Amino acid sequence: MKHPFQFSVTPWVILGSIIIAGALSVLLILGLSLTASRLQSQEIPAMITVIPAPTMLPTSTLLYTSTPEATFIEINGISLGKFVQIAGTGGDGLRLRAGPGKEFAPLFLGYESEVFEVKDGPKFSDGITWWYLIAPYDETRSGWAAADYLKVVNVELEDSSP
Repeated sequence: MKHPFQFSVTPWVILGSIIIAGALSVLLILGLSLTASRLQSQEIPAMITVIPAPTMLPTSTLLYTSTPEATFIEINGISLGKFVQIAGTGGDGLRLRAGPGKEFAPLFLGYESEVFEVKDGPKFSDGITWWYLIAPYDETRSGWAAADYLKVVNVELEDSSP
């Protein structure tokens, strides 16, 4: 029994396939040749950008002047390199902040009588004088503190050399 959708390859099927393939090839060649002739007729002008050649710049004469000495500001006895301790918080401690001002986030709480070394400042913000402090025993405990709660202390550092 022959299936109704089963095709058999006959010489007429082969001949028809060759004729259709030939017709499609001719149409493809005609289409490409027409497109190529249109593109050749539309010449696109080349754009040229002229870049000016570099010119010699006049060299300036360097004037060597002495570097002014750094001046350290001292406010209420506090200045760079001195040691201070937190005082006057009533045992509540002092927030050391990420920057010199109340708008900066607190990093940690410094305890009453905790000693720090002054490394930067003073900076003035929010009507407060701010100093950057670093704990001598742990450099990760550092931040900006309000000068109102700092007191200068004399610290003798032990020499660890033999």
